[in-house]
Amino acid sequence: MFTGLITDVGRLRSRRPLEKGARIEIETSYPMADVAIGASIACSGVCLTVVDKGADWFAVDVSAETLAMTTLDDWGKGRHINLERALRLGDELGGHIVSGHIDGVAEVTARTADGEATRFTIRPPVALARYIAPKGSVTLDGVSLTVNEVGAAEFGVCIIPHTAEMTTLGDVGPGARVNLEIDMLARYVARLLEKDD
Repeated sequence: MFTGLITDVGRLRSRRPLEKGARIEIETSYPMADVAIGASIACSGVCLTVVDKGADWFAVDVSAETLAMTTLDDWGKGRHINLERALRLGDELGGHIVSGHIDGVAEVTARTADGEATRFTIRPPVALARYIAPKGSVTLDGVSLTVNEVGAAEFGVCIIPHTAEMTTLGDVGPGARVNLEIDMLARYVARLLEKDD
């Protein structure tokens, strides 16, 4: 489990194909002596398992399914990646409950200044639109955000300068593809309503 509060921005240092998937190495400022092999780290929202590590990097194996369902297949050397280590008992839950299981890839359709903040318009996959509600939560590339408004096919979010500076969202513009995780509570409420129909 994660919170959607980014604690480091890593950089993809290498990538090599596996028989069905890829091995990706990511540079990080995390103290890797404290990170065990087998630990979970959310990488731009995708929960991945540490399979190897060095003093300032870790490696993850990514399945073909994960490559197909997320933006990871687009990642090349040098790409910046939002990182968050898994929650530990007693950690502050400052964002919202995030599983690291990506529901789909959304597209940024607009970016505009809103005073000091930045407003984004996002187009989710059609099948996920019904799970997104005003003042609800979403995770975009691992960042916990509050939904501002919802239209027929798009929704809006706003980020403060701190978020723009401390995550990769500061560099995102129209046409960008982002990993989308819908709110876990919304998913389960919708499932319960389906059962009542």
